[in-house]
Amino acid sequence: MMQQNGDERPGIAAAIVIHNNRVLMVRRRVSEGQLSWQFPAGEVEPGEAREDAAVRETKEETGLDVAAVKLIGERIHPKTGRLMSYTVCKVVGGTAYVADTEELAELAWVALADIPTYVPYGLFEPVQQHLDATLR
Repeated sequence: MMQQNGDERPGIAAAIVIHNNRVLMVRRRVSEGQLSWQFPAGEVEPGEAREDAAVRETKEETGLDVAAVKLIGERIHPKTGRLMSYTVCKVVGGTAYVADTEELAELAWVALADIPTYVPYGLFEPVQQHLDATLR
């Protein structure tokens, strides 16, 4: 079946992974416009919960085992037009590394004060609020 419009594309689930007062960010090899550094994320598969997709994508991209804590919001991304959901996750095992070398160039654990350096155009407000409240 042909897809008629962008709305039928699967949503993208992003994982907000916080550990030791830093948040995990990844840099894609191919940036989407201005998007260079972002959270681990990928398409939600048919029948998959957004939270589960965030957990799966984090594992696929960074090798890190995480558990979903809560979904904190979703929006149509202003730069890509994709439906994005954001799930806070906690680390349950493993060490983050660039597991998906085709997709990712590097990753970083970013302190709150350094986030604007990585994402100069600002984060989705509920995500920023969560990080402001969580990272010390």
